[in-house]
Amino acid sequence: MRFVAAMTLAVIGLVPRSVQAQTPAAFYKGKTIELYVGTDPGGGYDLYARLIARYLGRHMPGGPSIVVKNMPGAGHLRMANWVYGAAPRDGTVIAAAPQSVAIEQVLGTEGVQYDARQFTWIGRVAPVVEVTYTWHTSPTKTLDDARRRETIMGGSGVASPTVFYLKALNQLAGTKFNVIPAFPSNAETNLAMQRGEVEGGSKAWASMKVDNADWLRDGKVNILVQYATSRDKDLPDVPLMMELGRNEDERRALNLFAMGNAMGRSIMATPGIPADRLAALRRAFAETMSDPELISFTHEKKIDFGPALTGEELQKLVEETLALPAHVVALAKKARGG
Repeated sequence: MRFVAAMTLAVIGLVPRSVQAQTPAAFYKGKTIELYVGTDPGGGYDLYARLIARYLGRHMPGGPSIVVKNMPGAGHLRMANWVYGAAPRDGTVIAAAPQSVAIEQVLGTEGVQYDARQFTWIGRVAPVVEVTYTWHTSPTKTLDDARRRETIMGGSGVASPTVFYLKALNQLAGTKFNVIPAFPSNAETNLAMQRGEVEGGSKAWASMKVDNADWLRDGKVNILVQYATSRDKDLPDVPLMMELGRNEDERRALNLFAMGNAMGRSIMATPGIPADRLAALRRAFAETMSDPELISFTHEKKIDFGPALTGEELQKLVEETLALPAHVVALAKKARGG
């Protein structure tokens, strides 16, 4: 028995430290955490990913470096599928979660190769509120006007929310938007709007407050609808998308799209991360969101920041999205297709 015990100790001594139990601090010391973004550099996802990357490492045990890597393709699907199916599951890969990650799954979007419930949810940096607006010269000043007359709107591609939000409202709220999905960016849509080629467009409210503050100050635009699960404090009199459905099923179908806005700019990770490392990531994220230097920076740059959601709260939101009844999902799927 002494011989067996001695041999067992000898074998244990030969096992590499990397496969023996390690504290999160020991595991992360000297390592790099890669934070993937499913878009090119620039834009909201990239902005928030780089904000978190700048501060997260200082709150992580072991002080790892955080490096942002961009993996664009297929409207975030390339990145989401890779994080789910191919990335290391040891806590060294995290990602900027696409806000529609659960929506694409429940709608059966071609190319989805993940189960959003199985991602490891770390936390939300900020929700996203988007708005649809018309130029001050348009006869469409309200949603009721949009129900009475055809309103020509600009959009940036058939798969973009700037297009399918309005198609959904046509199907489920009785509006008459005629969307031209020919503009490569919101800036191009806005130029066309000012030239009188279209009457309006859609964009993130946080961006509009900064980019088009003079329009808001001078009453140059009419804000018709906001896309979120609750009214933004800046827009108390602007209806939510989900409030515009004509019956309960239509309202639930419209709310499905808003659930992506509630996901907002969140951080997720691969499935299967060891529990102690998950706890370390979530704790570090919470501390990052309270970092005075980060908060000061976002105030200075007028970047919308918070309110945060925990990983557990994000997990619940994903599960609620995927649990919608089949007939409501069918309505939403038809509406998105126009």
